[in-house]
Amino acid sequence: MKNEINTDKAPKAIGPYSQAIKTGDLLFISGQIPIDPTTASLVEGSFKDKVKQVFKNLENICIAGGTKLNNAVKLNIFLTDLSKFSQVNEVMESIFTKPYPARATIEISALPLDVEVEIDAVVVSE
Repeated sequence: MKNEINTDKAPKAIGPYSQAIKTGDLLFISGQIPIDPTTASLVEGSFKDKVKQVFKNLENICIAGGTKLNNAVKLNIFLTDLSKFSQVNEVMESIFTKPYPARATIEISALPLDVEVEIDAVVVSE
Protein backbone atom coordinates (compact mmCIF):
# COMPACT_ATOMS: atom_id res chain seq x y z
CA MET A 1 0.00 0.00 0.00
CA LYS A 2 1.24 3.50 -0.73
CA ASN A 3 0.44 6.64 1.23
CA GLU A 4 0.86 10.16 -0.06
CA ILE A 5 2.94 12.50 2.10
CA ASN A 6 2.46 16.26 1.77
CA THR A 7 3.54 19.24 3.84
CA ASP A 8 3.22 22.98 3.47
CA LYS A 9 6.81 23.23 4.74
CA ALA A 10 8.06 22.20 1.30
CA PRO A 11 7.12 23.49 -2.16
CA LYS A 12 3.88 22.24 -3.64
CA ALA A 13 4.23 19.91 -6.59
CA ILE A 14 4.44 21.79 -9.88
CA GLY A 15 3.03 18.86 -11.84
CA PRO A 16 0.98 15.68 -11.48
CA TYR A 17 3.07 14.05 -8.75
CA SER A 18 3.22 13.76 -4.96
CA GLN A 19 5.81 15.40 -2.74
CA ALA A 20 6.48 11.90 -1.43
CA ILE A 21 5.07 8.40 -1.26
CA LYS A 22 5.53 6.18 1.78
CA THR A 23 5.30 2.44 1.36
CA GLY A 24 6.37 0.11 4.13
CA ASP A 25 9.39 1.63 5.83
CA LEU A 26 10.53 3.56 2.75
CA LEU A 27 9.80 7.17 1.87
CA PHE A 28 10.28 8.10 -1.80
CA ILE A 29 10.66 11.88 -2.12
CA SER A 30 10.13 13.61 -5.45
CA GLY A 31 12.81 15.91 -6.78
CA GLN A 32 13.11 19.15 -4.85
CA ILE A 33 14.39 22.43 -6.20
CA PRO A 34 15.46 25.59 -4.33
CA ILE A 35 12.01 27.06 -3.70
CA ASP A 36 11.25 28.67 -0.35
CA PRO A 37 7.83 27.23 0.58
CA THR A 38 6.92 30.29 2.66
CA THR A 39 7.17 32.59 -0.37
CA ALA A 40 6.80 30.06 -3.22
CA SER A 41 9.77 31.83 -4.80
CA LEU A 42 13.15 30.61 -5.92
CA VAL A 43 15.87 31.18 -3.35
CA GLU A 44 18.40 33.82 -4.29
CA GLY A 45 22.02 33.85 -3.21
CA SER A 46 24.94 31.52 -3.67
CA PHE A 47 24.78 28.08 -5.20
CA LYS A 48 25.39 26.62 -1.72
CA ASP A 49 22.40 28.59 -0.38
CA LYS A 50 20.28 27.00 -3.08
CA VAL A 51 21.53 23.49 -2.28
CA LYS A 52 20.86 24.08 1.43
CA GLN A 53 17.26 25.07 0.61
CA VAL A 54 16.80 21.89 -1.41
CA PHE A 55 18.00 19.81 1.55
CA LYS A 56 15.77 21.82 3.90
CA ASN A 57 12.78 20.99 1.69
CA LEU A 58 13.77 17.31 1.69
CA GLU A 59 14.14 17.36 5.50
CA ASN A 60 10.70 18.90 5.96
CA ILE A 61 9.14 16.21 3.80
CA CYS A 62 11.02 13.58 5.82
CA ILE A 63 9.57 15.01 9.03
CA ALA A 64 6.06 14.90 7.52
CA GLY A 65 6.75 11.26 6.63
CA GLY A 66 7.89 10.37 10.17
CA THR A 67 11.63 10.18 9.59
CA LYS A 68 14.66 12.43 9.13
CA LEU A 69 16.91 13.23 6.21
CA ASN A 70 19.95 11.61 7.84
CA ASN A 71 18.14 8.28 7.28
CA ALA A 72 18.43 8.73 3.50
CA VAL A 73 19.75 5.63 1.75
CA LYS A 74 19.84 7.00 -1.82
CA LEU A 75 20.04 10.44 -3.40
CA ASN A 76 19.86 11.42 -7.05
CA ILE A 77 21.40 14.84 -7.62
CA PHE A 78 20.83 16.65 -10.90
CA LEU A 79 23.09 19.58 -11.76
CA THR A 80 23.18 21.83 -14.79
CA ASP A 81 26.90 22.44 -14.14
CA LEU A 82 28.97 19.52 -12.88
CA SER A 83 31.78 21.90 -11.90
CA LYS A 84 29.65 22.68 -8.81
CA PHE A 85 29.95 19.05 -7.64
CA SER A 86 32.41 19.95 -4.85
CA GLN A 87 30.03 22.59 -3.45
CA VAL A 88 27.30 19.95 -3.18
CA ASN A 89 29.77 17.72 -1.33
CA GLU A 90 30.56 20.51 1.14
CA VAL A 91 26.88 21.07 1.91
CA MET A 92 26.26 17.34 2.26
CA GLU A 93 29.14 16.97 4.72
CA SER A 94 27.53 19.67 6.88
CA ILE A 95 24.15 17.89 6.89
CA PHE A 96 24.77 14.13 6.86
CA THR A 97 26.70 11.86 9.18
CA LYS A 98 28.39 8.62 8.17
CA PRO A 99 27.44 6.32 6.67
CA TYR A 100 26.50 8.73 3.90
CA PRO A 101 23.66 7.80 1.54
CA ALA A 102 24.39 6.15 -1.77
CA ARG A 103 24.28 8.77 -4.49
CA ALA A 104 24.27 9.48 -8.19
CA THR A 105 25.16 12.94 -9.47
CA ILE A 106 24.14 13.65 -13.03
CA GLU A 107 24.73 16.70 -15.22
CA ILE A 108 21.73 17.58 -17.36
CA SER A 109 20.97 20.40 -19.78
CA ALA A 110 18.04 21.99 -17.94
CA LEU A 111 15.81 21.72 -14.87
CA PRO A 112 12.34 23.06 -14.03
CA LEU A 113 12.15 26.85 -13.60
CA ASP A 114 15.75 27.06 -14.90
CA VAL A 115 17.24 26.11 -11.52
CA GLU A 116 20.76 24.72 -11.19
CA VAL A 117 20.04 21.79 -8.85
CA GLU A 118 17.34 19.21 -8.12
CA ILE A 119 17.60 16.35 -5.63
CA ASP A 120 15.32 13.40 -4.93
CA ALA A 121 15.70 10.88 -2.13
CA VAL A 122 14.80 7.47 -0.77
CA VAL A 123 14.67 7.52 3.03
CA VAL A 124 14.17 4.73 5.57
CA SER A 125 11.61 5.31 8.32
CA GLU A 126 12.73 5.40 11.92
